[in-house]
Amino acid sequence: MAIRSTQKDGIRIVVAGDSGTGKTSLILTAASDNFPPNVPPVLPLTRLPADLYPDRVQIHIIDTPAGVEHTNKRAEEFQRADAVVLTYACDRPETLENLSTYWLPELRRLEVKVPVIVVGCKLDMRDDQPQVSLEQVMSPIMQQFREIETCIECSAYRLIQIPEVFYYAQKAVLHPTAPLFDQETQTLRPQCVKGLKRIFILCDLDRDGALSDAELNEFQVKCFNAPLQPSEIIGVKRVVQEKLPEGVNDRGLTLRGFLFLHALFIEKGRLETTWTVLRKFGYNNDIRLNDDFLPPSFKRAPDQSVELTNVALDFLRGTFSMYGNDNAGGIRPVDVEDLFSTAPDCPWSQSPYMGAASTTDVGGLTLNGFLSEWVLMTLLEPAKSVEYLKYIMYGGDAASAIRLTRRRRIDRKKRQSERNVYQCFVFGPKKAGKTGLLDGFLGRPFADASIPNTEERYAVNVVDGIAGSQKFLVLREIPEAKVKNLLSNKESLATCDVALFVYDSTDESSFKKTAKLLAEVAGHGEDTGYEVPSLIVSAKDDLDSYTTSIQDSTRLSQDMGIDAPLPISARLGDFSDIFRRIVTTAEHPHLSIPETEAGKSRKQYLRLVNRSLMAVSVGAAVGIAGLAAYRVYAARRNSSS
Repeated sequence: MAIRSTQKDGIRIVVAGDSGTGKTSLILTAASDNFPPNVPPVLPLTRLPADLYPDRVQIHIIDTPAGVEHTNKRAEEFQRADAVVLTYACDRPETLENLSTYWLPELRRLEVKVPVIVVGCKLDMRDDQPQVSLEQVMSPIMQQFREIETCIECSAYRLIQIPEVFYYAQKAVLHPTAPLFDQETQTLRPQCVKGLKRIFILCDLDRDGALSDAELNEFQVKCFNAPLQPSEIIGVKRVVQEKLPEGVNDRGLTLRGFLFLHALFIEKGRLETTWTVLRKFGYNNDIRLNDDFLPPSFKRAPDQSVELTNVALDFLRGTFSMYGNDNAGGIRPVDVEDLFSTAPDCPWSQSPYMGAASTTDVGGLTLNGFLSEWVLMTLLEPAKSVEYLKYIMYGGDAASAIRLTRRRRIDRKKRQSERNVYQCFVFGPKKAGKTGLLDGFLGRPFADASIPNTEERYAVNVVDGIAGSQKFLVLREIPEAKVKNLLSNKESLATCDVALFVYDSTDESSFKKTAKLLAEVAGHGEDTGYEVPSLIVSAKDDLDSYTTSIQDSTRLSQDMGIDAPLPISARLGDFSDIFRRIVTTAEHPHLSIPETEAGKSRKQYLRLVNRSLMAVSVGAAVGIAGLAAYRVYAARRNSSS
């Protein structure tokens, strides 16, 4: 449940319920601390001062009419609410029943996911006969509707628990229970555990797995601006040890003890304690890091990329050495899970990251594979990459972790690239051999019965560049059916360093489709100004090629002005050094750019125009020079006469 308005702007609390349940009297009494003799049908926006409650946040209360004719207006207010107060009248049981038959289902229908406070008004008008406790009445409803944060009864007439209503509503917004604690299992939620575990590790300065008295005191000062007295530290550890012996050892408070303490705070209703800790360490209501702790959104041209800096890569190499302990020198899946146990989730468990990097024989990520996953995430989702670096204890700021590359357009003009990460789009028809190429790039065995990909797929690995430098190469496989959609975007080739076109050398129709794809991509680059160096690959070189394969491929490369196709065989594992060839092509971005007939005609036209302009310029210069000479001659003639 995220706060829709900032604390600076205040909290919007919408009050709703059946007609005559005391909504307006509740609001007026809270605002004036007096019961109003005259109550209007609906109040305008009412504000409670920021200093009314300890959190010092202004409260904006919105009264709503109950009639069916006001459904749309109420819906608009519900959508803008930070919290909803639903009222019923203690002397009218049917209004309580309507909460579960109409009001709460209505909030769900509108997908209003904010805390709900149920308030029984007119407590003074209830019969004096012994009543069932509020807990007994509300327990079944709260079991059905988990969004209910608190239930309370009040009386505006007798000034009973009126301030408490909006205190609990404010507290539910600023310190919600749901993200922290599962009421049903009475345990901390996984996201809360992950956030607290990260905080524990950050505070465990000597990395001995426990918070010493000094570390506990430093933690207390950071979060609450006040030190703990020695007797208080002893008391805290005694409480933990009595309930959870393994929560304390001879070095101090363990992680289990730290988590137990927070569960105890929450059970006792002190949610603000845990929320204060989380927010001091940069967490929001979703228990993810605030934007303040992440890189600011920066503008970049379509043909610019984001890369990890050497500082971030060195940090990741050190992290790998701490976790990489499988027998083949890799990091096991279980260790990857452990690494991200302080993050909201493992970011590589879904496409496009799952299976995108090289692994060991036992399924662990190699060092290059581990770095490659980070490189790919930084290329595709730089803000997410920095966020997850923070979750795994990267201590630097965003500026030290990522850098913005130079525009590809400038790289072409300067005839060199300074990038460390190159992205290659892999085009080709079905069954051309694209999947075998990507698998081979990751060192995976050839599969005879591979199923053609219908979705885009990525593969990333380390490749040697010029003078032995290491570059990261990202292969992005574009299924044939996705090309049209890709090229419908004017800037689709802006992030591409090299385009690779693969065809089945045994199939003439495969070659023709590839030639058509090459022409389409080259034409798109010419039209949009994002020309891309291109290479052609003749796959399945271990099989007999079709009859006119050599003549056709030679003619195509000559017509387009690019190199002849490179033969490869994924079955034999013979890739003709294609991956290094891709990198060296990317390092010289002004070469290997194909030309279409339209592009050639356009260039020829521009050359003619330039020649004409040059001829005009030369003629004009000659005319000006002649005129100047004549003026000199005339001046001399006049002076002599």
